[in-house]
Amino acid sequence: MNNKRTSNTLQILEVSASGRHKDSVSRKLTAELIAALQQESGNVNIQRRDLSNGIALVDEDWIVANFTADENRSATQRSVLAESDALVKELKDADVIVIGSPIYNFSVPAALKAWIDMIARARLTFRYTDQGPRGLLEGKKAYVVVASGGVAVNSEYDFATPYLRHALSFIGITDVEVVAAEQLNNAGEESVAIARATIAELVQANAERRDADSAAATIH
Repeated sequence: MNNKRTSNTLQILEVSASGRHKDSVSRKLTAELIAALQQESGNVNIQRRDLSNGIALVDEDWIVANFTADENRSATQRSVLAESDALVKELKDADVIVIGSPIYNFSVPAALKAWIDMIARARLTFRYTDQGPRGLLEGKKAYVVVASGGVAVNSEYDFATPYLRHALSFIGITDVEVVAAEQLNNAGEESVAIARATIAELVQANAERRDADSAAATIH
């Protein structure tokens, strides 16, 4: 894990995008991944953001407020940006981001797209340079848990996974692992079993990397 923790507590942000709850495969696997990270890391703090509860959309008032310099914003404009500010803070505070998302019509749910719109903020999560945009949230780890009914992840019909990788990279989060439970309509239990095996492998690799980093620090 490349994130630089500011304390002994691992800060995890869980972002859930599925419109389903009880029978959601992405929610179930996300919970299992976080439980495994908790067992491996020991001391964790989990911030949960369930996008199915509703999220603001970019509109004209939001755009005007966002492009107004902070020192010049009115009380109304600050109110318009309040939810976006809170979402950005959650992201900044996190060491690890776990995103659970189904694939809806070849892409991400509308609520997850709205979340990305709310957190992709110039001067807060990225900035423009002479070499182009640069992400400001470097040093964080992200896990993207994807569930699909018929789409094969990383196929030419999967616009969700590359989009999420690109959006996270845009704000500086380049260490991204994907856990896929794909083509559930046909593969079902087999696909979920593969996803669970991937979770176990990723968490084990994280533990080995942490131990190696600790040993190297001790030597030096």
